[in-house]
Amino acid sequence: MKTDLEIAQSAQMQHISKIAAKLNIDEDDLELYGKYKAKLPLNLIDEDKVKSNKLILVTALTPTPAGEGKTTVSIGLTEGLNKIGKQATAVLREPSLGPVFGIKGGAAGGGYSQVVPMEDINLHFTGDFSAIEKANNLLSALIDNNIQSRSRSLNIDPRTVVWKRVIDMNDRALRDITIGLGGTANGIPRQDGFNITAASEVMAILCMATSLDDLKERLGNIFVGFTFDKKPVYARDLNAQGPMALLLKDAIKPNLVQTLEGNPAIIHGGPFANIAQGTNTILATKMGLSLSDYVVTEAGFGADLGAEKFLNIKSVAGDLSPDTMVIVATIRALRHHGGAVKEEYDMPSKARVEAGFANLEKHIENALKFGLKPVVAINNFVSDSEEEIALVKCRCKEMGVKAVVSQGWGLGGDGTMELAQAVVEAIEQGESQFRPLYNYQSPVIEKIETIAREIYGADGVDFSKQALADIKKIESLGLDKLPVCMAKTQKSFSDNDKLIGRPSGFNVTVREFEFAAGAGFLIPILGKMMRMPGLPAVPAAEGMDINTEGVITGLS
Repeated sequence: MKTDLEIAQSAQMQHISKIAAKLNIDEDDLELYGKYKAKLPLNLIDEDKVKSNKLILVTALTPTPAGEGKTTVSIGLTEGLNKIGKQATAVLREPSLGPVFGIKGGAAGGGYSQVVPMEDINLHFTGDFSAIEKANNLLSALIDNNIQSRSRSLNIDPRTVVWKRVIDMNDRALRDITIGLGGTANGIPRQDGFNITAASEVMAILCMATSLDDLKERLGNIFVGFTFDKKPVYARDLNAQGPMALLLKDAIKPNLVQTLEGNPAIIHGGPFANIAQGTNTILATKMGLSLSDYVVTEAGFGADLGAEKFLNIKSVAGDLSPDTMVIVATIRALRHHGGAVKEEYDMPSKARVEAGFANLEKHIENALKFGLKPVVAINNFVSDSEEEIALVKCRCKEMGVKAVVSQGWGLGGDGTMELAQAVVEAIEQGESQFRPLYNYQSPVIEKIETIAREIYGADGVDFSKQALADIKKIESLGLDKLPVCMAKTQKSFSDNDKLIGRPSGFNVTVREFEFAAGAGFLIPILGKMMRMPGLPAVPAAEGMDINTEGVITGLS
């Protein structure tokens, strides 16, 4: 069996100008990055077409650690839609180098449902992450320069600075560091640290921005810390927004690539879904909707994280209205939620699938709360039994929802045509009428409790003393009318990753808050969130290489 990399390397890619022509983009509008990648100018966005074309959100049930294949299904669905005669484009997130070299691998799909050039997409791509990293770290340099300055000091209290540096790598040694050592010429010593680039607020801002002017305003709104006399300091106070935007002048433009079957794909932005919004940029989604009749996009982790944030945050900010939702399920994940341990994930068990269906059932119910009637895509694995698949289809039918087997990994578009037809039918039936779950004007506690009760199924929410103090700070800064971007484990509906399936009789606890004033949301922290991952004992990087002909091996 060929690996994902071998399949990608055997692809007969078309020049990106030919892919652009399928979207009626003139070659002169492309900013080429070699033969197979291009930047798209923002003037191609047409708000009237954004409103009239169809947006399909792909999400998933609560995943196992390996993930359930949302990106593969998204790309496969795009191929399937084009196979049945619909003009469709995939709009996806960019991969982070940290997971690529760590344990998770790349994020370009898999098997015969991939976007290419896979190696480039997973390794640097068009430099967007690098630009975000530089913009983030420019602000860090300006902060520390001002702290040391005597003539132009803002009187920043170094102990209150919350802005961290970033690097696009898993490097646990950089989580907590001390900077400014070595004498007065090297700055003022203070505690600092690094986040991974995907966790930077600059990444979140890029993905929320609706124009270059909006980008600059959001960058200026980044909260830095407080002065010694307790006044808030923002990036605009350091005149940082202009040079930061300058570094992002190309990164703000969406990237055009292609699928293995030569269909268009737009890839742009890549925030994590457990600590940020977990979706591609608003601009990329609007670009896709301006150029295609159907856009297939995805949101990270399970629907309780990525989809909830896509719907309550991105859709409202971008004035987007999804036409349907696809919930990716795997039989192996249902076995997991039914009590199977990792060694038993590939062992057929109708009883465990029956028990684990409660997790999928809750995600279906949640989709309906947003006014979206979903389609369930059963991402097919060789270990799936006919009895297990029939059970899932039957249970979904009882809920008034269609479940379809998706075989995009092994068959590409030929394996997703039935799914594509089901999605088109769901849209044409017109039963979905999207609505957000809460009103931004509601109190902070009420917004959090709404998500916890309605989406997670919690009995209530407990707030630590620190969290209550943080809410007072948020209110004093006038940020309490922002939406909330919940930060919690992706492994459970609850904030306890051991509670699999559909837990009940639990409360969630908000430990503290962060706030992304520039991105435009509050971040309640449930449990301990990791913003700088570490490498595993045997990193994926150890198995990668490149030979004298430039052929890459080991990338997955």
